[in-house]
Amino acid sequence: MRLTFLGNGIMAEAMISRLLKLDYKIEVFGRDEKKLSDFREKFDKKIETFTYKNDTDISDKTVILCVKPHALQQISHFFKGEAKLIVSVLAGTSIETLKKEINAKSYVRAMPNIAAFYGKSMTTITGDKTSKDEVLKILNSIGKTLWVESEKELDIATVLAGSSPAFLALVAESLIDGAVKEGLKRADAFTLAKGLFEGFAELLENYPHPAFIKDAVMSPNGVTAKGYATLEDYKVRSAFMKIYQKNI
Repeated sequence: MRLTFLGNGIMAEAMISRLLKLDYKIEVFGRDEKKLSDFREKFDKKIETFTYKNDTDISDKTVILCVKPHALQQISHFFKGEAKLIVSVLAGTSIETLKKEINAKSYVRAMPNIAAFYGKSMTTITGDKTSKDEVLKILNSIGKTLWVESEKELDIATVLAGSSPAFLALVAESLIDGAVKEGLKRADAFTLAKGLFEGFAELLENYPHPAFIKDAVMSPNGVTAKGYATLEDYKVRSAFMKIYQKNI
């Protein structure tokens, strides 16, 4: 099966790195010929690359949209014909908007994250259910998938699963810096943080709710209880909840 990527950024790179393992044929369109050449070299020339040109025919193709949201209107005029399927990973860009820019028989929105590089993306998907099986086959190659029933739900999921690697990076960095401030070597603090996050994923898989993890760790008047109270004093829980209000 052949896939056509519009855009050669980090998400396209992450997805292609996994899809090539399943013997997909990949072609990629981008603006800069030099960057496209470098991009092709990353995959040992196993993909084809093209600069955007007028009247490029996408008829009956499966197209993965991986450009920045603001760039969609700038590139859409290069393409003619009716694609078989558009799979868009553009945050905040509705299916209605996609239909105005690129013709296709079917439209699906998806929100992966950069863990796709390691086959660990948590990808949320919504759109035309007639394309559900095909889209799941493509996106299961980069990790786990969740189909939701509305674009509103996908926009919420964009914050939770798409943006949150950056938020968790802030948590990890803060924990490491705090440990260093108190006297732990930075390399040791980094090692401990990596082990913490790896183990925490298993805890989430095996406990029915995050609150049970907290209760299992927290003892009366202990270190965890005091630390938890400090986080509540600084409204950390509230701050995390408000990121949805700021970004949807």
